[in-house]
Amino acid sequence: MSAEYARGLQASSAEATNVSRTWRARVVLALGPVTAFAGVLWAVAQPWRITLLHPAGQGFWWLVAEPPVYVVVAGLAFRFLVAPGVVSDLEEAER
Repeated sequence: MSAEYARGLQASSAEATNVSRTWRARVVLALGPVTAFAGVLWAVAQPWRITLLHPAGQGFWWLVAEPPVYVVVAGLAFRFLVAPGVVSDLEEAER
């Protein structure tokens, strides 16, 4: 590998990491964490919904299937599975 080629690779990777995102992309990327945080707030505001705190003979699915847990999982899934594709589509549309 020549030094000139390596320098070009370094420059292109630096450009890719320093990309300033538009406000639309930032909003899309923030939707997942905001949703997950809302799920955590819901769990804190209504702790009786989280039966892990007081199982009282409940089965596994009763302990796992709680609405605040679903909201947190949905927020994280959106952030890591859906949002990157949406952001890349937004960036392509703006070019």
